[in-house]
Amino acid sequence: MSAGRASEGPGCISWWGFSPALDLLRTGPVRHEEEVNVLLVGSGDPRHILKTIAGLQNGEGLHVWVIENSMEVVARQLLLLYLALMPQESMGLNEKTEVYLEVFGNSEIRSQTEEILRRAASQLSLCVTETMETATHPCLNTTLLKFKERDELDRIFKLWIRPQFSSSSSESSGPILMSKAWDYRVRQHLGTRYDSKKGCFDWDLTMKLHEKGCGVINKQQYVQWRERGLAFEMREGAYQITNASLLSLRVFSQRGNKVAVRGYWGDIVSSPYLSFGIETDDKSLLKKQNGQHIKTAQDISFANVQALFQSLSSRRGCPSTSEPDTEGEEPLSQTDQKSVTINDLMHLNGISVTFLPLDSLYKLPEKQKYSQFFNTIYFSTSCVHQLGPTMRQIAAPDAVVVMELAKYILDLNKEQEAGFAKKVVSIALEAGFEPWHEGKSDDVHAVFIPQKK
Repeated sequence: MSAGRASEGPGCISWWGFSPALDLLRTGPVRHEEEVNVLLVGSGDPRHILKTIAGLQNGEGLHVWVIENSMEVVARQLLLLYLALMPQESMGLNEKTEVYLEVFGNSEIRSQTEEILRRAASQLSLCVTETMETATHPCLNTTLLKFKERDELDRIFKLWIRPQFSSSSSESSGPILMSKAWDYRVRQHLGTRYDSKKGCFDWDLTMKLHEKGCGVINKQQYVQWRERGLAFEMREGAYQITNASLLSLRVFSQRGNKVAVRGYWGDIVSSPYLSFGIETDDKSLLKKQNGQHIKTAQDISFANVQALFQSLSSRRGCPSTSEPDTEGEEPLSQTDQKSVTINDLMHLNGISVTFLPLDSLYKLPEKQKYSQFFNTIYFSTSCVHQLGPTMRQIAAPDAVVVMELAKYILDLNKEQEAGFAKKVVSIALEAGFEPWHEGKSDDVHAVFIPQKK
């Protein structure tokens, strides 16, 4: 087991996934469709969307449909997609990569990043409230959400623009200090071991993550993230302002009453390095010297996200041919940043992302439109139980179902991790899908195809 209470490490909301970014069209049997429909259930962040777009061949189109567990995660998905789609004329590639990773994985951010986050929130607020029938941007399509869900998104975006408060019922209690919210979670997780927390962090890194093949996760960076939630520190500057996009409500029972408390309720053990920082096609980033990795998971995250953003630019009407920005790039002028409306974002040829209502998974089979519709269906670890027999009705005849396994849920021991993988196979078989055996075996994702009748 990890050095902590089992249920508290991953948290109760998925701000990032527990597996690396996956090109979903290159996972499982090779298929050739001009327009591919992919359903993501509980993926938590846009890593698979960005990686799948980057792998598209000329002429291939992609429509991603997203179902999440909470509107707070939907809001953050929209924010991260907004940042990814910012055109290079408005923000240079280096700065965009840094800002994206900062918002993605840091509990506290710099003042200039907070300004970008607020401006993005005000644009997204307009996008969800003014858009009724037609999406303002094909990759930020919220038109199929319920009215109350769009109202909830608007409320969340407005909270990002204004100072945060520590609970839903107490508007006078002052802004939330992320440092306190984070430390509360660490104390809750470690209990009596809090006083020897550095030893606990070191154990989880060396005996868990490094043993699972994540040797590029650097001890100093991982311990800093475990202590205060700071995963990506790429610029000189003060990372002291609460990252509002990582706050959410959690309901507790207190003396028979339900109380909603606003705080940080996400992962505090596995780390945001998993999404972009532990795998790379550029093997030079994995070189070792004297048995130690030269580059860190932060360096690999930066290189991977920057490459994904370059791929996005190449899907535009006019591909970017300029060299990557130098380190000394000019900071944005205030007017440049202000002008990035939803319409100014990059429009990607043949790509769209649509967000579906939270409760829509079981309703899709009832709608003719989605009959044998999805070429790939992805379930995160927290949602694998939602794969049921009715999913056969919405899966295309040659569909691929990808299930995220529990390899990187550090609070599970080896027996529990193996038990989870077995459970996933039995869930899939019951739903009418069989394991795909032709690919190399993978302990991060399980891949299934429809059973032959």
